[in-house]
Order: sequence, then C-alpha cells, then structure tokens
Amino acid sequence: MTTAPPTTALSADEARRIVLRAQGFLGTADRRAGVRGVLRHLGAVQLDTISVLARSHELIPYARLGAVGRKSVEAAYWTATPPGASPDRPHAFEYWSHAACILPIEEWPHFAFRRRAYRNRPHWNHQLPDGTYDQVIKQLRTEGPLTATELGGAKKTSEWWDWSGTKVAVERALMYGEVVCVERRGWKRVYDLAERAVPADLLHDELDDTECLRRLVGLAGQALGVGTRADIADYHRLKGEQVDAVIADSGLVPVTVEGWGKPAWADPAALETAPRGRHRTTLLSPFDSLIWERARTERIFGFTHRLEAYVPKPKRVYGYFAMPVLAGGRLVGRVDPAREGSTLVARQVTVDGPKAVPAVAQALVEAASWVDCTDIRVERVDAPDLREPLVKALADL
Repeated sequence: MTTAPPTTALSADEARRIVLRAQGFLGTADRRAGVRGVLRHLGAVQLDTISVLARSHELIPYARLGAVGRKSVEAAYWTATPPGASPDRPHAFEYWSHAACILPIEEWPHFAFRRRAYRNRPHWNHQLPDGTYDQVIKQLRTEGPLTATELGGAKKTSEWWDWSGTKVAVERALMYGEVVCVERRGWKRVYDLAERAVPADLLHDELDDTECLRRLVGLAGQALGVGTRADIADYHRLKGEQVDAVIADSGLVPVTVEGWGKPAWADPAALETAPRGRHRTTLLSPFDSLIWERARTERIFGFTHRLEAYVPKPKRVYGYFAMPVLAGGRLVGRVDPAREGSTLVARQVTVDGPKAVPAVAQALVEAASWVDCTDIRVERVDAPDLREPLVKALADL
C-alpha cells in the first residue's frame, strides 16, 4: 500500500466533531429525507434481536431525527415506491455488512464480492438435505415472498441453532444473493427471489472485488468522517488487507489525529468546513454506528462501553442494555431502560457528574414520549447523591 503523506493534522476535538457531523449528530439533519435519508447517509443500519425501548434499527433514526413514528420507520425501510410512481423500486435490502444490516438498495452491486466469497467457501456445520435448496427456490418462485416458517419450518427443535433443512437452504440462498430479505415481519425474515425484488439495473455481480471494496471503503470513510484502517475495515467487516488494497484510490485522504497513534483517513468533504450547529441530546443504541466499535468509542470519547446483555446478571456493571447518553457532543452517562406499561423505568443510571444531569433527564423524557410512556421511574443511580437532582430535573421537564 502506497499513500501520500498526510497534509492535514486534526486535533482530537476537531476529529470528534467531524465524526459527530458525519454520523448525523451535529448540525441540522435533512429531516425531509427522513429515515431513508439516514440509511443512505450511514450506509448501514445494524439489526439486532434485543428490544427494550425499541429495536436497534428503530433507535438509529430516532437518535438522529427525534420522535419519528415507529411504524413509519419500518415503512421507510421496507415499503417500495408506490406502484405507478417513478420508479417503482424498493429502498433497502438486508445483508451481512457490519453484522446483519439494512442497506440501501443502490449498494446491492457492491456486495458482489461478499456473495462470491460465500459461494466459494464451506458454510457452517449445518447439513443441507439433497434437493432442499432447489425446492426452496421453486416454492418462492411459485408462491411469492415467504418466511422460513411458511417455507416449511425454521427450526427442528426449540434450540435457536437447530435449523431445519429449509432454513439452512434459504439462508444459504440469501448469502449467495439468489434470495433477498424484503422485510421483517414479527422479526422473521421475509424472503423473496432477488430477480423479483432487486431492480433489474442493480441485479448483477459484474463488479470485480476491487471495485466493490473501493466503493465500500469510500462509503465507510464518508460515514465515519475520519477513521483509522481498523475503523474503516470494521464498518462493513472487511479485512485489513482489503482496505490496504484500495484505500489509495477510495477518495479518502490521509490525515493525522492528535492522540490516535495510528494513521488515519478522512472524507475530504468533511475537511472543507468546520462542523457547526446543534448537537443532538439522545439515548444511543449500543449498536449505533457512532459507537458500535468499542476501541474507537474509547479513543474518540474517552468512554468505555460494553453491551452486557449476554453477561451473567451478577457480573453486569451498567445493566442489561445500557444506552449511552449523547449530549453536547460528549457521552455523559448511561441508562439501562425498561418499560412497564406506560412507565419508562430507568433501572440503572450512570451520570458523569452534576452538570450532566439535565441532559440525562432530557434524553429520558424524549425517549419516554417516543415510546408512548407517560411516566418515568428512576430506580438506581450509581452516584446516590445525583438521584434526587435527576428526579427533580425530570419533574421540571
């Protein structure tokens, strides 16, 4: 890899603000573009099974746009342009990126490299019974979009990993690109043939690996604003050597960032003007692309965060689904939320000092309103002397 020497040196604070603007948390978001605009801007919205306030793919646009209707979030992702409109086409598809992600439909051609890789390697330890793959494709062609259950059953037993032959076949077809997930229904994937669901002008694997990787590295750099090699690779889960092979031609420019200790690259458009404008105050999903890479989060914000949902309860420090609180461009606390009827319960709250109390209260009030909760109950505050000020701040809002 040969790149030009950096010509721009960024302070840690400048880099942080560039990141916040790139991720949609600083400045005035284009609200007219709505949820679809957020998806196109970020390039990937991670999915996850956990639902506390809401599922993560709902929390991502909420964190940037405010109290956008939850039903409209799903519709924005999965509803195609209405028939008769021009053009009639879907807006998104689900595929493997940073993890299982919703991706803009325009990026279908740029994941050809991954589809090819899946076709060329063995898959898991799941056995695929003879004829099952062809049968799944035939059934989808005949009957239209179906869930794994409708195809014949998702699991052989109640164990999550014990997939049926039908489920193995349709997931393999998804990875190959012969089948696409066109929506989530009750959290179940709804599968359809890619030839029917993906617009004809996008339905191809003609781009070679280099062109695919160059595009995804460039998009990752734009979404991050500025990042190290590891940051950029992590965004779409590329290998470091894949990034190395294309970064010089990706459109990103080398920079240095105070305190990072590693080479970095930035979106040149992000360097043209200083980030200014309104900061969002909000709760963040642990799967938000602003913070999903923990080492980067610590480097930029000085904030150590870990999802503890899969940690045994006695070993949890901050709670099951602790959500960082973003305010003034800083991470100023955490809230582990729950819902009991119309009450939003803050089971555990961590506040970074008295000055952060109003921001945490504001984030809680907005989140409660968004999920139609009329009350907020605070249970545990890690700094007991801040519990009363927090309760008072909530009452005043």
